[in-house]
Amino acid sequence: MTRRDPVNRAQRRLARPPRESFSTRDLSFDVDGETCRGTLYLPSGDDGPPVVVMAPGLGAERSFGYPAVAERFADAGYAAFCFDYRGFGDSDGGSRSVHPGRQRADYAGALDRLDRVDAVGRERVLWGASLSAGHVLTLAAERRDVDAVIAVTPLLDARAVASARGAGYLVRSGLAGLRDLLGHRLGRGRTVPIVGGTDELAAITEPGTKRGYLDLVDRESTWRNETPARSLLRLVGYRPGERLAEIHAPTLLLAGTDDPVVPIESVREAAEDLRRGTVVSMPADHFSPFGADFEPAVGHQLSFLRDALDG
Repeated sequence: MTRRDPVNRAQRRLARPPRESFSTRDLSFDVDGETCRGTLYLPSGDDGPPVVVMAPGLGAERSFGYPAVAERFADAGYAAFCFDYRGFGDSDGGSRSVHPGRQRADYAGALDRLDRVDAVGRERVLWGASLSAGHVLTLAAERRDVDAVIAVTPLLDARAVASARGAGYLVRSGLAGLRDLLGHRLGRGRTVPIVGGTDELAAITEPGTKRGYLDLVDRESTWRNETPARSLLRLVGYRPGERLAEIHAPTLLLAGTDDPVVPIESVREAAEDLRRGTVVSMPADHFSPFGADFEPAVGHQLSFLRDALDG
């Protein structure tokens, strides 16, 4: 996780902060008897910094471009804890199923674990991208120990995304999900791609997203582009945007004007429900904030953190 050479195609030319500006340590925590593992990035010389809690987007591992973001947070004086959900990456569990409820529980476990880390302060920032942005927005609506929220290209209404793909997609995904839900107990489960072409039955199918997603895959990862088909059943009803009015903490929604998954208009409209919301739109697609548009995207996030935490 702390390799200094390029780890994926999208970030080959990315400028990384000097290694002396931060340190890292492995950190783990248990949720329902299974262990989640992650990396804590600590800024050099800072006493009790705020900590940004980070987890990957849909079906991803924490190595898929997220260390570059965590390093920039640490370089700017904020700690960052980036972890894998159960079933993904270095964490325990083998199903690789995308389960919003379980993944939110993993975020909650990460928050609890940080309460026992002396090297960080008491301020907590929830950070997510795409699907995990929905997780942190939902958690921020439920908890009062969150000081700020960053949601990058946030998935606010998975039902609307699936419906935009047409009735045929809804029928096919529903049938595949039900067959897997019934069959996996008998060893006859089926999988679907996490990201695929526009004519594939996959969790993400919008034009251009397959290349953008795969360019972030760590070159040493054993990750496979598949998830149990029952994941589609859990995703289609996920609508975290309905909870925005309940969030008390300062919240950044960073949206791409060229995002084929989450239309910019839907983000702007949903943001009207935020009490202390900041909406930043920038020329970007769903995954380019981790690649070609990394610098402006991180710049907006750091500006927000300074305003929200440092006054």
